[in-house]
Amino acid sequence: MTALIILLSLFSLSANAKILLPQILSSNMVLQRDKPLNIWGYAAPDEKVQVTFAGQKKEALTDKNGNWYVVLAPLKTSSKSQIMTISGTNKIELTNILVGEVWVCSGQSNMEYQMRKLAKIPKPKNEKLGFPYDEVEKAKNSQIRIFLVNRKTLNKPDSIHTSWAVAQDSALRAFSAVGYFFAKEIQEKLGVPVGMISSAVSGSAIEPWIAPEAFAQEAYFTNQKVSNDPGKFYTPMIEPLAKFKIRGFLWYQGETNCFLNENISYSYKLKTLVNLWRKAWGEQMPFYYVQIAPYDYSKQNSKKVILTADTEPNFWEAQQQILRLPNTGMISTSDLNDNGGDLHPTYKWEVGRRLALLTLGKTYNQKIDFSGPVYKSVSFVGDKAILDFEYLKTDHLSSITGFTIAGKEGKFVNAEAIVKYGKVVVSAKEIENPVAVRYNWSENPTGNFYSSGLPALPFRTDNPLTKQFKTNK
Repeated sequence: MTALIILLSLFSLSANAKILLPQILSSNMVLQRDKPLNIWGYAAPDEKVQVTFAGQKKEALTDKNGNWYVVLAPLKTSSKSQIMTISGTNKIELTNILVGEVWVCSGQSNMEYQMRKLAKIPKPKNEKLGFPYDEVEKAKNSQIRIFLVNRKTLNKPDSIHTSWAVAQDSALRAFSAVGYFFAKEIQEKLGVPVGMISSAVSGSAIEPWIAPEAFAQEAYFTNQKVSNDPGKFYTPMIEPLAKFKIRGFLWYQGETNCFLNENISYSYKLKTLVNLWRKAWGEQMPFYYVQIAPYDYSKQNSKKVILTADTEPNFWEAQQQILRLPNTGMISTSDLNDNGGDLHPTYKWEVGRRLALLTLGKTYNQKIDFSGPVYKSVSFVGDKAILDFEYLKTDHLSSITGFTIAGKEGKFVNAEAIVKYGKVVVSAKEIENPVAVRYNWSENPTGNFYSSGLPALPFRTDNPLTKQFKTNK
């Protein structure tokens, strides 16, 4: 951070003392409503800078390094474009600014997956989920704005002010499909402007998105060397955004770490990331994330580790531990891959929609069904297992597939499962005294347990991480 400040100050001093802005402040942006807003930049030392926007006028004096910032009082929603003026030695006008909801989406290739790819993929098998292959051509909603992070330039001062764009044409073609479809659903349901900031890197592990000092503060990593370049992407692609007010985070990452056969270590890494990002923004903001999709990990050759049929279910379990942190949520994608050999399933529009449903229900308090069943607890009565779930809205008595059950010898067999009196009753003729139940515990899950059209999260009742993973250490 200190090196960044020095770099920026040297840049500003050598730029003829002109006022310069960070990349994230530009024309076409969406500002977060209902929060005090930081507006900041760079100029000559001891220069007076004035910011005018939405009837507010704020002044600042640059410090000895040429840094300045002002704080605008919280703004109400505005779908009407406005102009921000920043004046000093020179005058900057940022145009076409809206006020609404802003989200950051991050992760690896499934989050980075660009809108342009939709026009080239084969028609998906599940016709019920639609196929918006021509979405870029149809996108004409000026209330959605997008900012695609450029790793090389984000932390450099900007004099062009065109980093934000309306979500259409070439800018949209290069943007995250998950991020866009999330924004489309949120904008439609809330009727307010939505700004999406995408900061994702294909193939990235989780560690580069976390500052090294954050690992040092997590007890689990004491006396451990963390690999995969900690901080490599956090420093240039996340930290420079932290002054810009947002509503929350969306995260879609994990495949790279799953290839390393991780389980509880990933839980602690994701916990560390959540805590770090919230600390950087100074708020306990919502953190919603995506369960990685089914994939044939057991068929992949790996020189580092042995991958088995349990590799991905174990990883799902590790991801799910973060639900024990406040203000978090995870969507299931167990039904969103037509081909177990495809690491980049095509249904990005449905991933975005499911994240939006979760957000509309949990953050915006809309009275909607926003989650499939999430396992809570089990009790064993005779030859039956009786399971409790959150978000269980279905009450059909037809048999549910995807459940297995085991006795004390530990052999799991296919089970019968029905919903009865708001609980799921699971049993199998071969098992007289069950002790454990699993659902969709497979890298190729086929279970049909849904609620309100949304799939249940895979789980096992004999989950060792429940006791092993500590949320407060």
